[in-house]
Formats: sequence, structure tokens, C-alpha cells
Amino acid sequence: MAAADIVNQRLHNQQLEGGRFKQPGKVVAWLGAVQAQDYAGAKWALGMRLLDSTDASIEQAIADKTIVRTWAMRGTLHFVTPADIHWLLALLSSRIIAKNARRYRELELDEQTLKRSNTMLEKALGDGKPRTRKELMAILEEKGISTKGQRAPYMLQRASLDGLIVQGVARRNDPTYLSLDESPPKAKTMKQDEALAELARRHFTSRGPATLKDFVWWSGLVMAEARAGLEAVKGQLVQETIDGQTYWRSEATPAAKDRSPTAYLLPAYDEYLFAYKDRDAILNALDAKQVKRANGFSPTLAIDGRVVGTWKRSLKKGTVVIEPAPFTKLTAAEKEAVEAAAQRYSEFLKLDVVLR
Repeated sequence: MAAADIVNQRLHNQQLEGGRFKQPGKVVAWLGAVQAQDYAGAKWALGMRLLDSTDASIEQAIADKTIVRTWAMRGTLHFVTPADIHWLLALLSSRIIAKNARRYRELELDEQTLKRSNTMLEKALGDGKPRTRKELMAILEEKGISTKGQRAPYMLQRASLDGLIVQGVARRNDPTYLSLDESPPKAKTMKQDEALAELARRHFTSRGPATLKDFVWWSGLVMAEARAGLEAVKGQLVQETIDGQTYWRSEATPAAKDRSPTAYLLPAYDEYLFAYKDRDAILNALDAKQVKRANGFSPTLAIDGRVVGTWKRSLKKGTVVIEPAPFTKLTAAEKEAVEAAAQRYSEFLKLDVVLR
């Protein structure tokens, strides 16, 4: 297997090429979790992996609570399914909370204060009605708990990590919160060894070919835990060695691709790029310097699975303006592929598109 095979397998397994799912919850369950600190970008990340999806259909899935947003891998916001949230939090949250200990002290958030804020947040959402962050912070302030500076996000994160609240739809970029008890039931519970195995299975089947180090990076687990999870499921996976590195993937084989190029307008933090420690198969070192920013990556333009530039969008009076910035001159066929990707994005948003 060569670098091109890694790219083709990842496009297939991540549902970017030949995707077979029609519901947002099915895609999120397949991937295990989808990075979602950029709300608009995360909706498009799902949209690219779904047949005939729109921004409105993703919003409806969030409103219907078939997917929810919470802090998961590495303490960052992700979309997860209600069926998976409890076992994921049980596996990951204690490590995130422990890593936050110093920041809690700096913000004067001792365990007693965090317990009080948890109780108040849970009570405020106990009637089943979603409330915005602004509304919840007003309640805490009224009860004498300061929400100044970074105290607010850390209290909301802690209540989420403790399995009390989740995020729903956003109102004018202000996320709403609801009680986790209000999400649909049928949540799975697992022992730690079962959860490690399940997380490993999801990662390597949906993101393979991937290495053990990739799994450690994406999950936030320590090496011993990640290795235990892989050991439990490696009999279900295919092992490949390339340039001295061991990769694991599912047995699924992507269909032969036609010769015409395919372009992808990847949002910032998309799992296709962000889920790997080693991104050399997708992004070369020189180009990586052009896409990196302080807290991650810019939205990236990929053609046939390789990152070839960046892009940005702006919304103007019923129109989405897309501005690609390729690193090198594109061929005529590649330009047509970018036009097709821009058209798909306009259909997703239900807006006319201007490509600059």
C-alpha cells in the first residue's frame, strides 16, 4: 500500500467518497464523534458525508436530539449520539477533569463551587426547555456565582463532563443547553475494557488506515489504554506496514475511482485532516505551514484527498461567496472540480454561490 492508497482508503472510510448514510446520527455513530467547536463548519463536515443533506436537515437532527454537542476527545467540543455519550464520558471525562485541575485553581473554581454550579445548571434545565449560555450565566450570577472571564466555559464544560448537560442548536451563534436527561434514551453503558475496544474499533474502521499514535492523538487516551483497545479488536482489522509504520484499517475496499478529479471544501477541524497525528499522506510539510493557525487549521481545499490550498466563505444577502486560495495553479479539470464542490456547498446552505 502506497500513500495514494492511504488517501483513497481514508476518503472511503470517512464517508467522503461513496458515502452510504442518509441520517446525521448514522454518520456520527460511524465516526464515534465529530469535532464541532466550529458549529457551522461541523454541520458542513456532516453534510459532506451525507446524501442530499442540507444545513437545515443537520439543524433538525440537533433539534430532535439525534445528535448532541459536548466536550469529548481531548476536552474539545464534538458531536456525539445520545446512545454513545454516557460510555464516552465515563471513559474520557475523568482524564480531562484532572488536566483541568490547575486551570480550576487559577479561576478559583474549587470542587464545592463546581458542585454548586452543576446543581444550579441542572436545576435550570430541569423543565426540559433549552436555554442559552447567556441565560444560564445570568442564573449563576443571580445565585452569587461569578461567571467572569473563563469561569463560564469551564463551569459549563464541567457540567457536561459530569454528564448533566449537553449543547443543542445555536441561536445567533449563542449555543443552547439542555439536560442530558432530555436526550433520547437507549444510552449504552460499558466497562472500561469494552469502551476502549469500542472506541478503537470506531477509530480504525472509520479513519483507517491509521496508526496507534493517530488513535492516541485523536482519543486523548494514554498509550497503554489505546494499545489495549487496539489489541482487543485487531483481529477485526487489516494490518499494513508502510515506510516502517504499522497501519490498521477495516477490510472494506473502496470502489475504483474515475480519472476526473474530485474537490473537497473541508471545514476547519474536519476529521479527515484533524484526526491524525501524522498527516503526511494528506498534507506535505511545506503546505502545512500555510494552513496552520493558532488553534488548529484554516478550512482547507483538497483535491483527490490531498490538501492543495485553503478557502474561506462569506455570506452576503442570500449568497455564499467562496474564495479558494490554492498553493499552486490548478488545471482546468481541477478548477471544474472546485466549481462542483462550491455548487454542492451552495445546495447545502440553500444559497446562491459566487466563486472568486
